[in-house]
Amino acid sequence: MKNIRKIMLSTAAVAVAGGIAMGGAYAEMTKEVGGAPMYPSKNIIENAVNSKDHTTLVAAVKAAGLVDTLQGKGPFTVFAPTNEAFDALPKGTVETLLKPENKDQLTKILTCHVVAADAMSDAIKKMVADDGGAHPVKTVGGCVFTAKTEGGKITITDEQGNVAHVTIADVDQSNGVIHVIDHVLLPKS
Repeated sequence: MKNIRKIMLSTAAVAVAGGIAMGGAYAEMTKEVGGAPMYPSKNIIENAVNSKDHTTLVAAVKAAGLVDTLQGKGPFTVFAPTNEAFDALPKGTVETLLKPENKDQLTKILTCHVVAADAMSDAIKKMVADDGGAHPVKTVGGCVFTAKTEGGKITITDEQGNVAHVTIADVDQSNGVIHVIDHVLLPKS
């Protein structure tokens, strides 16, 4: 009886130790964006609100009434401009866009940063290569931008010819992926 008890205790100890070790193997693979970990088990909004580099984007998404959409099932690929990207717009642009009377224009700009797909960087690079170096990107907002690669990194050219560089790629989300960009993408004037 003592031997059976010892075997059972040893087996339980191995199972607990194995469970602890396995738990580490199953920990979420996060990326840090704006000083905060981005968890793949959370949706785009749940993660974005924690990034100190995306406070302007989050405020704009709220003003445009797009929170529920970006918390939805997706899949979405969001090209997420940083605060610095918004600051590079002409003085007063962000303040003007955030006014209730400009909600339609703000919504258009923001939805032009969203693609209805889960496109990780390797997939985008393959599409660019398959299309001879430039791939058209059709957005939820009806814009058609151009994805290219430059030095192994992805760039997105908007309808006004401005180029955004992906600075942090493949921030996995429960409902898609975020690619951080350094420029606000704009539709045709």
